[in-house]
Amino acid sequence: MSKQTVRKIRYDSVDMEGALRLAGKALQEKGVHTVVTPNAEIAQMCLEDPSFFQIIESADIILPDGAGVVLAAKILGTPLRGKVAGVEFGEALLSLAEREQRGVYFLGGRPGVAEAAADKQKGRLPKLPVCGVHDGYFDKTGAENEAVIEEINTSQAQILFVCLGAPLQEKWLHANKEKLTHVRLAVCLGGSLDIYAGTAKRAPSVFIKAHMEWLYRLIKEPRRIGRMMRLPKYIAGACAERLRGKKKGQKQA
Repeated sequence: MSKQTVRKIRYDSVDMEGALRLAGKALQEKGVHTVVTPNAEIAQMCLEDPSFFQIIESADIILPDGAGVVLAAKILGTPLRGKVAGVEFGEALLSLAEREQRGVYFLGGRPGVAEAAADKQKGRLPKLPVCGVHDGYFDKTGAENEAVIEEINTSQAQILFVCLGAPLQEKWLHANKEKLTHVRLAVCLGGSLDIYAGTAKRAPSVFIKAHMEWLYRLIKEPRRIGRMMRLPKYIAGACAERLRGKKKGQKQA
């Protein structure tokens, strides 16, 4: 599978089928393989925080979740195969887990959300082996954190969904992955559990097809405006980077 660098982040240039092949291969290998799904907002956070960039860059699989990243790649002349939406990747991964009987653990969300997500997904995939769930409201350091890790290990789940929101989920996984004894694939998927549980809805298909899911989320949650400003900043940065590259090329010519 090829990698493509877009504004410093080396994305796996894959479609959904390719992403699942990478996941399937990771499940065959020993050790914990991490998956992150940076959209434009997360990618801009990486540009502003070198330590967070290092965490993202250290992941085994980096999927381009967001039209903003795909657009930036086109602007820079380094096109990706397309967007791999994290929530859709998670659903496809659960189907793979059912087929191969790989145990899954859901971590994150408000109290009750992970349980509801498990029930809903087992309704869709009756043989899905959900080994355990835990909400995201726990102390991420000290004894409470260790107890959650022990729960995950005791469950013997091979696939872990880490849904604590960025950048907390990526930082938590980076700090704790070496403590996971049975997990083979750990995936950071933000608010996906709320969607799987039915406590939140994805944007209507018209927004998804128009690559404007960000606008739908902003309409539903106006308080996100501060975070959403990272999207135009990221795209503007890609345009500036392209112009700098052109000027450099002209000088060399």
